[in-house]
Amino acid sequence: MVIAAVYAWACEQASHSLSWVYLAVWEIHYIYRTFIYPLLLRGARKNFPLLLMLFAVAFNTMNGFINGYALFVLRPSVTPSHLLRFQSLLGLGVFTGGLALNISSDAIIRALRRSARDATDGPRYAIPYGGGFRYVSNPHYLGEIIEWMGWAIFTRTQAGWAFALFTFANLMPRAVANHRWYRATFPDYPLERRILIPFLF
Repeated sequence: MVIAAVYAWACEQASHSLSWVYLAVWEIHYIYRTFIYPLLLRGARKNFPLLLMLFAVAFNTMNGFINGYALFVLRPSVTPSHLLRFQSLLGLGVFTGGLALNISSDAIIRALRRSARDATDGPRYAIPYGGGFRYVSNPHYLGEIIEWMGWAIFTRTQAGWAFALFTFANLMPRAVANHRWYRATFPDYPLERRILIPFLF
């Protein structure tokens, strides 16, 4: 919500700007991740260390401010021609594709967890299939990376590219660890399935 506060402060200086479009795209991701996703996970309780939560709050506060400042203060006026450039439309398309992959992958994992919960004598974990899982072990991470790459292309700011790079650096080690866990846990894990990038890695 920090980025919304920066927007509210900055928009007074450029009341006719279309910069609210950037805010809307950002909020679409965070409304899903902060409100919709947890509601869909009802029944699946998970405890998070307090320190980890504090780091997440600190990062999101700083990240929201930096991206908001770059978009709404350093770029006070956004016109239709800004948003209709090829690069902007391409970035928005990439962001949307990443979000769709993220949401669909979350749905597959959620259905798998529900099945494991319902099976009293069954295994607690299972191999996910379908969607992006046909190609990689971590399509939800891939979707997140694609989203923020799209954001960087869409916004054309250094702050956007810094966020995309951070997302990649944060999720890559987790993807490698997840893939190794799947391989170690399931002897029949699909050998052709890559870690994060279809057919390559």
